[in-house]
Amino acid sequence: MSEFERKLAQLRADLNTQGARVSDQLLHAVESSFDGDTEAATKVVQSDGVIDRVDVEIERACIDLLRLGANDEHGIRSVLTIVKVNNELERIADCAVDIAQSAINSEQLIKQAPPTFRVMANSVVGMGRDTNHALAKADTEMAVRVLSFDDTVCRFRKEIVLDVQHRTSGGKLDPLVAFELLAVTRSLERIADHCTNICEQVIYLETGKIVRHSIEGWATPETPEF
Repeated sequence: MSEFERKLAQLRADLNTQGARVSDQLLHAVESSFDGDTEAATKVVQSDGVIDRVDVEIERACIDLLRLGANDEHGIRSVLTIVKVNNELERIADCAVDIAQSAINSEQLIKQAPPTFRVMANSVVGMGRDTNHALAKADTEMAVRVLSFDDTVCRFRKEIVLDVQHRTSGGKLDPLVAFELLAVTRSLERIADHCTNICEQVIYLETGKIVRHSIEGWATPETPEF
């Protein structure tokens, strides 16, 4: 095994570990929101420092790896994919911190949320888990399944926004609680977007195909024409 291959294997292992760490952070953030557990939410916020540190370490390792001068297409794609996925994971972690912070700001948040809120949150946690599996196992079929679920999350978000707006305008929901609900919903939607971005990179890495976007959403991955 060459030095490049050895270091690439270590980078992949580090990225998978980071993915598992971020997935756990997301789960704990959502659970703290459901339970109104400010202590657990505070731990989520505090744990973000480790994720930020590892994010920088992985990025620097990628730069060092590219300096070794890999010349095979898959090897170069692998490093570029790690850089992109690493960035997406860090952003998921930031959104998880935002969710935890909302749990701290409003302990009774979940009691004021519409039923769809819990469904959406659990769905996004599932997307995070499946994305991590697709990344660790290079499972393109799982990646495609994650992509196909993104539209469902968008529908959940629209339902929640309409419910919150209706109850707030009718004086049935405190504006501050409404603000926190919408903030968490926005963070959940962004996490779903980051998950789809990671899965698109998994497909690209393993097949060389790119997911084409259209008005209707994502389409079957295609081999780009150059």
